[in-house]
Amino acid sequence: MKTTNQSSNGRQIAIIAMFFIFAMISFVTNLAAPIGTIWGYKFAGDSFLGMMGNMMNFAAYLFMGIPAGKLLVKIGYKKTALYAMAVGVVGLFVQYLSSVIGADTVIYEKTITVTEKIGGENVEMVRNFGVTLNFFIYLLGAFICGFCVCMLNTVVNPMLNLLGGGNKGNQLIQTGGALNSLSATLTPFFVGALIGVLSPKTQMGDVAILLWIAIAIFIAAFVIISFVAIPEPNKGSGSAKVKYLHSPWNFRHTVLGVIAIFFYVGIEIGIPGTLNFYLADQNSTGAEVLGDASTIAGAVVAIYWLLMLVGRALSSAISGKISTRTQLLSVSVVGIVLTIAAICSPKSSRIDVPSFLYNPVESVQNTLSEANMPQTDIDAFISNPTVEALEQYTTSEQLVAKNGETVTRTVIANTNKQPYELVNALKSTPTVPISAIFLIICGLCTSVMWGGIFNLAVEGLGKYTAQASGIFMMMVVGGGIMPLVQQKIAGAAGYMPSYWLIAGMLGYILFYALIGCKNVNKDIPVDDEITNSL
Repeated sequence: MKTTNQSSNGRQIAIIAMFFIFAMISFVTNLAAPIGTIWGYKFAGDSFLGMMGNMMNFAAYLFMGIPAGKLLVKIGYKKTALYAMAVGVVGLFVQYLSSVIGADTVIYEKTITVTEKIGGENVEMVRNFGVTLNFFIYLLGAFICGFCVCMLNTVVNPMLNLLGGGNKGNQLIQTGGALNSLSATLTPFFVGALIGVLSPKTQMGDVAILLWIAIAIFIAAFVIISFVAIPEPNKGSGSAKVKYLHSPWNFRHTVLGVIAIFFYVGIEIGIPGTLNFYLADQNSTGAEVLGDASTIAGAVVAIYWLLMLVGRALSSAISGKISTRTQLLSVSVVGIVLTIAAICSPKSSRIDVPSFLYNPVESVQNTLSEANMPQTDIDAFISNPTVEALEQYTTSEQLVAKNGETVTRTVIANTNKQPYELVNALKSTPTVPISAIFLIICGLCTSVMWGGIFNLAVEGLGKYTAQASGIFMMMVVGGGIMPLVQQKIAGAAGYMPSYWLIAGMLGYILFYALIGCKNVNKDIPVDDEITNSL
């Protein structure tokens, strides 16, 4: 009886350890996007360079996915997790080095043409800037961190699946996923609190403390997990080793699941990513949101990630009663319907932005406080917003447009906001197209897809599960590739038409849930065939 209780306690500790790792995965991964905004501002608003850290995270999966699976087979779950956290410490430290080394060393000069709103009019501007050494140091750190999270993902998904088994395994994955989403939601807030008001003067040093906190967490996790007994189902005893006559590629439902994972990550990243660009674009090609469009876009898109948290929590609660396949079928159908509804909804069908997401009065007050405007003048401006009332709190600069004309850009002192933006924010109730609502609700659908696809794709693999996990991790690169494809479509055909790509990928996941997930290779032996090493 004592042995049984110890085994049960060890299993519970192992599950808790895996949950903790799940949260750490999103913590490290989601540092890239908000930190990327610092580089975007530094490089004249070049969003491509700003997103390179995020891309390096995803690119690491392509290189490390299969090696991580092989490492898992060779040294086991616990050692792989420990190695991953050591790699994470190195990656975070390299990112920290970008805040102290190479800021003054220009590697190459770059010139870009950007469209900016100046005085409410679209003006094409030419921007010149130097790409510095510390940016490449940061990218190297992000790439190393990508290795870390890839290895951790390789450990946590099959481990929870094996600890639970069947629908219970999916339930554990969804619970871990809920913690992953919670960490993903909180991380940008931590970064934002440290950055404060983002400007071209913001540097990596402003978030260095967060990198040190992350390093401390990894070190603490390393020590804790060192003392946790984690089951090693793929390792033989003594000098024996497991014999592998086949591979995960011999299982049709696994191969089709690998494709489904590639598309899924593209869907998960593509829906909110393109939506953010769409809502922030105040031109006729975008959503034409009045007021602080970027702030509104960020707030609306944040609901998508929050709904992923809700969806995973709900799935965790019902997975013991409702099968993984049924859940995947349901969310695929609903996701397709919501996406097509978003595509077909006219931009003129709009909904007010709730004040708890974006309060224009509060936003204007904060901006004018940064400009050192007295509270009495702020109150007067809010009561009667005019550009003239802001004149003594503005600064102006002369710029040369791409066509050679000189334009004057006037901004509120100590900020990047222009007077007309504050006036518009107060005079008009901010609204977003109803299509945005359909798309953020998709977060409920995408929330359960990862666990569902993984659970179905490794069902019946036995000793090949660890190898399959490495393959799945490699396919996470879809989160970097497919959103870029969608952006190309958006540039050529428009933001909303680009979501036909999302609908198509959801269609494939529906096919997988209906037909592709069935294991037709049950004749392949998957039990541990042990051979003695000489």
